[in-house]
Amino acid sequence: MSNPQEAASAAAQTTVDHAAVLRAQLQALSDRIVAGLKGALTSAAIAYDELTIIVAREQWIESLTFLRDSCGFISFIDLTAVDWPAREQRFEVVVHLLDPRANLRIRVKCLTDAAQPVASCSDVWPAANWFEREAYDMYGVLFTGHPDLRRMLTDYGFDGHPLRKDFPMTGYVEVRYDDEQKRVVNEPVRLSQEYRSFDFLSPWEGTQYELPGDEKASKQG
Repeated sequence: MSNPQEAASAAAQTTVDHAAVLRAQLQALSDRIVAGLKGALTSAAIAYDELTIIVAREQWIESLTFLRDSCGFISFIDLTAVDWPAREQRFEVVVHLLDPRANLRIRVKCLTDAAQPVASCSDVWPAANWFEREAYDMYGVLFTGHPDLRRMLTDYGFDGHPLRKDFPMTGYVEVRYDDEQKRVVNEPVRLSQEYRSFDFLSPWEGTQYELPGDEKASKQG
């Protein structure tokens, strides 16, 4: 029988550093993408064992098609946006992709503003259709070539885009049922508060309740 300490030492020597293997795979993938996209790539960075690349908005579809056809990212995960109001190009359009064969993920971004549209990637991945509608509804990001770009989560005639950082927490309108009109109506938000009477000002002062017999003590004082 082998010594337990020797067996543990041998097992420790054969332990695979999966984090190091992942970082090596991501670095190889990053080098491949840099060589393939060339001028379309703005930046590529590995942080927290995740690869994030930023591509030019004008070459958005070409870049995503390259990742799908040449890098194995055939699985579309999701699409969303991030709002940075202080930036000139305030929106980041973010796509997450998966290579199921290599079990690798990548985050792809492009920058835009409220006026410059981004080409729809629904032809590259049909599943992006509803995600782009959601990004348009919540952030106001425009997508050209989308088959049905209209609001998805908010009501008809909704004013504004709720996930923008400059959108008020209360919104612009409130919805309520009107008993007189017998229908749901939209009205400007009114932050009214009814008058409330409190028993005491602070928990240390206590309440000023007059109990039976207190009037005698007050007369004697």
